[in-house]
Amino acid sequence: MEDWRTLNRANWDERVAIHLRAPMNDLSDLRAGRGRLEAIEQAELGSVAGQRIAHLQCHFGADSLRLVQQGADVTGLDFSAPAIATARALAADLGLAQRACFVEADVYDAPAALGTGFDRVFVTWGALCWLLDVAGWARAVASLLRPGGRLYLAESHPSAWVFDDGATGQDATHGAMPGWFAPYFERGPLVLDDARDYADPTARLANARTHQFQHTLAAILSALSQAGLALEWLHEHDAIRWRMFACLVQGPDRLWRFPDRPWLPLAFSLSATRQ
Repeated sequence: MEDWRTLNRANWDERVAIHLRAPMNDLSDLRAGRGRLEAIEQAELGSVAGQRIAHLQCHFGADSLRLVQQGADVTGLDFSAPAIATARALAADLGLAQRACFVEADVYDAPAALGTGFDRVFVTWGALCWLLDVAGWARAVASLLRPGGRLYLAESHPSAWVFDDGATGQDATHGAMPGWFAPYFERGPLVLDDARDYADPTARLANARTHQFQHTLAAILSALSQAGLALEWLHEHDAIRWRMFACLVQGPDRLWRFPDRPWLPLAFSLSATRQ
């Protein structure tokens, strides 16, 4: 297999500047000192005041800093050097550098890079599809947490990854619907040459080749259990943070849904506790 980490890192390095200016990633709430997460995680996470949180695959740190503004002390980790540099600059600009630390490292090296004893690990939106080894990720999460500490995960639903706008699919009643793309139980990497960016439809990436990985819901839950994390709850959602398919429409809560009926789950979230 190609050097997928290098290809994926180059892709994400390039996305940092695009995402920083994309309307989807509006930072006005942060700059006003009133940072709020998206509707799903804001409703589910509960109070984070006084907690030590490790935010894995934090990108340029916007949600890390929203957690800080809600009272947490946050350490963000990402494998992209431009993302971490941007996160540090943003924290300094907002006056949050005393309670927000950002570390450049691979997610599998998180326990060595960040230490242990965290109250919570926070992972959201488009994280797991970039990981070859979901069981190794779960072990890293468990190692970061103190006994009784919790993982919060909000992610696109694996069943939704079966479909894509780039595949042939047309529904006479509902307009252009996504077509079959990747089998749910596909185990090999999805090697994609796609210059589009989900946050900015006008952008075109020079580093377009990526390797992404399918993980079934059963594989994710089993990995957490085997790592010593007990599931507290699991929710499935008819909405998602970004426009996964062209036919989705955005609601007042800024989340994207099918326009007529909830055809399939677009996202899931869970809480799991280290035993």
